[in-house]
Amino acid sequence: MDQKRFEILYKQGSGFGVYVRVLRDTKTGVQYLLAGEGYGAGLTPLLDKDGKPIVSGEWEEA
Repeated sequence: MDQKRFEILYKQGSGFGVYVRVLRDTKTGVQYLLAGEGYGAGLTPLLDKDGKPIVSGEWEEA
């Protein structure tokens, strides 16, 4: 299978090196927020109101 592990669901940028991306892990369905500026970046799972990871779309079950 030649599917990529992560896919970009949303992207936003300011044109000044600041960017935001929402990624989905195609194996688990978990969504992540990636935010960066210049040489720095941070990655965190997106959580629902109960503190559980947001899972969406189709994914492979282990």
